[in-house]
Amino acid sequence: MRIFKAAAVALLLQTGISSVVQAQALNGNPLSDVRVRQAIAYAIDRNLITESVFAGFAVPADGLLPNGPFKSPNLNKYAYDPEKAKALLAEAGWDSSRALNMVYYYDDQITADLMAVLQAQLAEVGITLTYNLIVGDVAKTLNSIPEDPKGKSVVTWDMAYGARAAMVMQEYFNDYATGKASADGFPGSPELDALIADSNTATDPEVAKATLMKIDEYINANVLTLPLYYQQLQSVESNRLDRHGEPYGNDQFNYDWNVHNWTVTPDADGKAILYTNGAPLDYFEQPWVNLGLWAGNKFIWAHMLGSKPFLDGITGGDLAESYEMSDDGLTLTFTMRDGTKWHDGEPITVDDVTKSLIFSLKTPNLHGVIASVFNSIEGAAEYVAGTAETVSGITSDGDKVTIKFTKPNANTLIAFTQWGPFPMKYFEGVDPTLVQQAEFWQKPIGSGPFKVEEAKFGDFSSFVPFDDYYEGKPKIDQIIAWASSDGDVNMVKNASAHRIDFAVTKVVSDIEAIKALDFMRMTPLDIPYTRMVWFNQYDK
Repeated sequence: MRIFKAAAVALLLQTGISSVVQAQALNGNPLSDVRVRQAIAYAIDRNLITESVFAGFAVPADGLLPNGPFKSPNLNKYAYDPEKAKALLAEAGWDSSRALNMVYYYDDQITADLMAVLQAQLAEVGITLTYNLIVGDVAKTLNSIPEDPKGKSVVTWDMAYGARAAMVMQEYFNDYATGKASADGFPGSPELDALIADSNTATDPEVAKATLMKIDEYINANVLTLPLYYQQLQSVESNRLDRHGEPYGNDQFNYDWNVHNWTVTPDADGKAILYTNGAPLDYFEQPWVNLGLWAGNKFIWAHMLGSKPFLDGITGGDLAESYEMSDDGLTLTFTMRDGTKWHDGEPITVDDVTKSLIFSLKTPNLHGVIASVFNSIEGAAEYVAGTAETVSGITSDGDKVTIKFTKPNANTLIAFTQWGPFPMKYFEGVDPTLVQQAEFWQKPIGSGPFKVEEAKFGDFSSFVPFDDYYEGKPKIDQIIAWASSDGDVNMVKNASAHRIDFAVTKVVSDIEAIKALDFMRMTPLDIPYTRMVWFNQYDK
């Protein structure tokens, strides 16, 4: 195992970056002047926005990274100060006859209300704002950049409102690298490029965390992007559910939530049934795509490693009893846990792991963080290209699986908290590029604490305890999950009818309605989901 080098982290945290702030325009675009961007930051009252527009169900943001273990203590909060905003605009020579155009892609009433508030607040300091909903190709409208970082802007908007969510914190920042096509509208800088590169190759989690804080400080000092608020995830639970002290975390992904220890009050027949949502509409989605988002992913699959609740570290082994990472981050060895089984009673083998790793390299829509790790396995590129029949960097010996990488990746271990093997005997002859079309996904055989009992797609799915789950048989007798997509439109109706014991939501209207039910409770969770304003700094 690698040992945390406190001295290295301390040195990194002491490294200043304030000197890179440039108090002048970089080109003819006034938004390339940090003073104008800072003025806009001071002109917007984020506390008022979260209270009035979002009814208190959002948290004012000061950095891109969410509140929690990755938050830097050195961020400028840009507290509402319209007089300071006016002074900065005067210093920058702001032309008050100029109008800025804001684009956005959410078509809900809350976003429309937010646009009106932003328009009014900027008007108070002498900035005219127009805004419009993007119609057509959102990605092209937001992400198009000139081939030359110093070239002319290829989009017409000045500011854009949107969101960034992440499984790992590097996802917040990778798009700021020079030449990266993204909505951040920033041409790039060598200083920031170096920090981004370091954050992606630091295999010591604490070193990576310190580097991420420095990136957030850089973006904050230069107002490359203006974070407005953090959209919290609400854990919705009935008073029938008892988690017995097991942790809350980011339920959009997988972590050690120990659901096998949960209990619910039995019904009149003495049966302990937990009601939830997220069951499939058409088929069970293979779990390497949306990770912990769906009920099938959360309840029926185990993973190689266990994660802390907010994915800021590893708790230890899951299907793997232990692991060892080389000091250079290029060799990872798993020792598999003895006695683990698939839901059909067959043992989970080393071959299942190695064959699943190889199989996953050609599956479509593999989650980006996992793909970035797996694609750097020795021999992966040759295998995917068809010039090699197997992957040279994946080997096994007895109960050990060894993976060799061509380069270190800060997220190697976290990737294996979200990935677990398939029972590969069911995938013999299956084209990995067509994995989702396999019959297997009508009633998958998993490895987690619950197994599929019945699936009526578009209606509900039923899960029952797996007696041979290695951590012990779950205490809940049955889970009934109602079919839903992300953002369950029937959440309030089902909760009101006592048909939801556990769910999560970010929808403000749902939160307000469920809060009024005296038999329901909600726990706010700080997750990596930040709503923000991007500035187009390219020359216009």
